[in-house]
Amino acid sequence: MKFLKSITFLFMTAGLLLSCSDDDDGGTNNDPIGDQKIYSLMEMSDSGVSGTATFQEQSNGATLITLDVDGTPTNGMHPSHIHMNTAAEGGDIVVTLNEVDGETGMSETLVSATNSGEMLSFEDLLAFDGYINIHLSADDLATVVAQGDIGQNELTGEMKSYNLETRDVDGISGTVMFEERVNGEAEATIMLDGTPAGGMHPAHIHMNTAAESGAILYTFTPVNGDTGMSRSNVAMLDDDTSFGYSDVLDVDGYVNVHLSADELGTIVAQGDIGQNELTGESITYTLGERDVPGISGTVMFQERVNGEAEATIMLDGTPPGGMHPAHIHMNTAAEGGDIIYTFTPVNGDTGMSRSNVAMLDDNSSFGYSDVLDVDGYVNVHLSADELGVIVAQGNIGMNAM
Repeated sequence: MKFLKSITFLFMTAGLLLSCSDDDDGGTNNDPIGDQKIYSLMEMSDSGVSGTATFQEQSNGATLITLDVDGTPTNGMHPSHIHMNTAAEGGDIVVTLNEVDGETGMSETLVSATNSGEMLSFEDLLAFDGYINIHLSADDLATVVAQGDIGQNELTGEMKSYNLETRDVDGISGTVMFEERVNGEAEATIMLDGTPAGGMHPAHIHMNTAAESGAILYTFTPVNGDTGMSRSNVAMLDDDTSFGYSDVLDVDGYVNVHLSADELGTIVAQGDIGQNELTGESITYTLGERDVPGISGTVMFQERVNGEAEATIMLDGTPPGGMHPAHIHMNTAAEGGDIIYTFTPVNGDTGMSRSNVAMLDDNSSFGYSDVLDVDGYVNVHLSADELGVIVAQGNIGMNAM
């Protein structure tokens, strides 16, 4: 089948050269001159169709665009176009390419101008802000079977993925992946498992860590509940400030995915990104039972890329409806000492508290490495009105057993 496809391609090429071979001075006007660029065309719509688009510079300044895909059904004809913008954004048709023959999976088009007549050289195409779509049929243009970004939107191969953990709805989690483009922008792909069919889930980058929370910086394309997927082009923040791939790696931010536009307060998945990403280094200290029987647990500190720490207190036995203040104190628990850091209160319903550890209460710098060496202990109290009642306590840092 591949042999027949190759023979067919040779005949198609020969025919094209014969039909366009003569210019006014008798020379060949579409001979290749060596420069070419190959772009990937990825499967879409579970079509099984994928392949490449080869741009070959011609001696007369035109470009021979060859689409070569596998998986096309025999006897089908597949309309193909170059569109404006990235595939994640979508955009109008700029150049209509010859249809892909389902029998061979091939299409060839000599391109020298846009559909509107604007000149388009090989160099213009290499810098073009566009993408290619191959459609199922002329009667079903809405179904895209293969697609790929071209020109300045091509992906470089550099990428960074962050975990999105389950939050308010059990069973929903996944990742957000940022891929660098040639122009420095990024394609963002959110992939979640467990999203309910038919739902649309708004998603954003927020300022600060997830433990601290903050205002929305960037709005993604909503996650489709049927596929669990969202694709967005990342070039500017919502306030039109430039924001590309390198900015993502350094951002002081986190990602929230919400249940729906009407229920933004329900977060289905969440994860810190950029400088707030967790390195994988962590330390856990025991918080033992004290004045109230049955309440005990742990405090875990996890290192961030920027040297700060996420602190997670997890207690068993806390009474529902209560809020339990928690602090790092100076000295050992046996000695007692002043408060040096205040955690987010422990929620009695969940027994949990999350805090970002970057500074002590007096604004002194205090990160993950400082936690390991601190002369301190942790107290969790019954309530803001009953700070004298300690429900859990444990030595940390240099005082840990």
